[in-house]
Amino acid sequence: MTRKMGTLLLASAGLAAMGFAGAVTAQSATGFAEQVERGRQTFAVHCAMCHGADLAGGQFAGALKGGAFLGKWGEVPAAELFDYIHRSMPPGGSSALDEADYVDLAALILSENGATGEAALGFTGGQLAGPQLPAAPVGEQGNELGIGGITDRYPFPASPEPVDRFANYTPVTEAMLSDPAPENWLSWRRGHNGQGYSPLAQITPQNIATMQVAWSQALPPGAMMNEPLVRDGVLYVFGFGDSVFAFDAADGRQLWRYDRRLPDDVLPLSKKAIALYGDKLYVATSDNALVALDARSGRPAWDVKITDRPGMRSNGGPLAADGVIMTGLATQEPGGGLIAAFDAETGKPLWTFDTVAKTGTEGGDTWNRVPDAERRGGSVWTSGTYDAETGLALWGVAQTYDTGPYRDALPGANNDGLFTNSTLAFVPRTGELKWYYQHVPNDQYDLDWVFERVIGDLDVNGQRRHVVMTGGKEGLFDTLDAATGEYISTADMGFQDFITQIDPVTGRKSVDPSKIPGRDRGSVFMCPHAGGGRNWSPTSFDEATGTLFVNARDTCMEMRPVAEGGFLSSGVNIYYAAPADSDGNFGFVQAIDMASGKVKWETRRRAPYDMGMLATASGLLFTGGMDGDFLAYRQDDGSQIWRSALTGVPNGSPITYAVDGKQYIAVVAGAGNPLSFGLPGFTPELPTPAVPSAAITIFALPE
Repeated sequence: MTRKMGTLLLASAGLAAMGFAGAVTAQSATGFAEQVERGRQTFAVHCAMCHGADLAGGQFAGALKGGAFLGKWGEVPAAELFDYIHRSMPPGGSSALDEADYVDLAALILSENGATGEAALGFTGGQLAGPQLPAAPVGEQGNELGIGGITDRYPFPASPEPVDRFANYTPVTEAMLSDPAPENWLSWRRGHNGQGYSPLAQITPQNIATMQVAWSQALPPGAMMNEPLVRDGVLYVFGFGDSVFAFDAADGRQLWRYDRRLPDDVLPLSKKAIALYGDKLYVATSDNALVALDARSGRPAWDVKITDRPGMRSNGGPLAADGVIMTGLATQEPGGGLIAAFDAETGKPLWTFDTVAKTGTEGGDTWNRVPDAERRGGSVWTSGTYDAETGLALWGVAQTYDTGPYRDALPGANNDGLFTNSTLAFVPRTGELKWYYQHVPNDQYDLDWVFERVIGDLDVNGQRRHVVMTGGKEGLFDTLDAATGEYISTADMGFQDFITQIDPVTGRKSVDPSKIPGRDRGSVFMCPHAGGGRNWSPTSFDEATGTLFVNARDTCMEMRPVAEGGFLSSGVNIYYAAPADSDGNFGFVQAIDMASGKVKWETRRRAPYDMGMLATASGLLFTGGMDGDFLAYRQDDGSQIWRSALTGVPNGSPITYAVDGKQYIAVVAGAGNPLSFGLPGFTPELPTPAVPSAAITIFALPE
């Protein structure tokens, strides 16, 4: 049967992965009748004032039984009823109940609508088991009478029928992801190539001054660094606490919501990316599962565990390509990070790849003879990109904090530490590693190269080359051949001071020996700081001009030796420092000509940037800072031409899309990545928000 989802504000999520069986088992171990009685007591205290003492409707809310209620909820799984009342009642969360209380309330509503049975509602295979709501009686689906109800004896104006955004839904194909329609933003950084560039041009430098808020929706308060997706007028976004929302992208009307019930010992994490493929939306969860949701309803299609290894966390998000869903995990535990792949349709595990190479495998002899069980690092906390031309999925890998065992090579040993700070090129279906390139071996500074891989065509010495471009925290951007991984060139943003030479053939980078830190050495001053430089914020690439737009934080660090321990295991702690010639403007944006490696322009501001870049075909460039400002610049010269204050700190990436011919700009806010906390002590007049919040705000030109 069908229901008016917008009217009920119903998130069509079952309990396939809510993970709280233990929370309800103890109280519900008796029977259905006992659950109903407990539910009646809970209802009397918390619900009767609105819904009426006998569930027949009250002054402030409708009936929970009878023809009208079953007209909306008849034949709906008990799991769905539970999910709705658990999330939505009482309104506003003014009196949250225990999860077992909500199970008892579900039992009461089932009973009042004719459900019977002896077995208590419980969980079998992760699903709420027990009686289901019966179908609505024939001829009894009209409105109920009583206080707060609407009489059916007198005429009443018809409600406007909302636009059905899923009416003509077609599966998201490989071709769509490789070359999205201008109005859509189908994957992290818009399309498979990771460029973060949109061909939309309705909003221009000439009319942006009139741009204003079109709609906004509050999201669950907490860390928020997700980059939304938009497909044919539907906006999808991942919220704190592992909630997923689908909104009408034109007016903000909620279409569905999925809530995951995380185990008590799992810390919710924000995610950079979610993925669309076929008729599903794919989400990596904080309890290290991968979930496929029906893109039209939010109902889980499958739910699989990525890994049972302890100490793993998911910050990046999935990549969908060639019928495969890939995702990476980060860790500081022995064994290192991993990338795992699953069949998009069934969730069947396909392959995993250890990013810390083990003995007997490719790169396994590059860990300075440290035993496999003691090797750490290689976290993957950014999603990959996919190159349709070569059929390769490109992933970035981070460094290791366990620097001590690798600083000095043992005689005859290799201490590069593969595959840290590398680009890996996989065949999605098989996991075959076609090529890899290590950008900086043996990183002793916590200067990751785990960020986005940008795919495109670039003029190199008069020849058009198909390339992949990526950069590390030190503000160096390597360009590689996308098919082979062959090194082509490096562009330098100009603020690092510890890499003194780059081999023009191989790209191997040489470090100033005087700036190698350790417990047995003196204090080292170097630039940038591990928490500064070119960091979490994704770039944007205009392929037509070969220009890469990037923001960074102009900081340096002192690496001070300590007698025991240390942030890095070489025996040093790190401290922020300002560059010697700093003017107090720590945030800057650059436009880099990737063919020549030259910086075209640079613009600076005091507040550090902490969100990604968005470039559009009209010559606009968007980003934002930890002071809550959302900003627009001209691409040609970097001049700021528009700003808006947001309700929180923006630290995802802005996107743009169009619905019915109208262009929109979307941005999420809610302190979620380390950059959103600013630079400690650098800008004391810019404190982070005292009240945690999160929201998505949509801008557009006035009608």
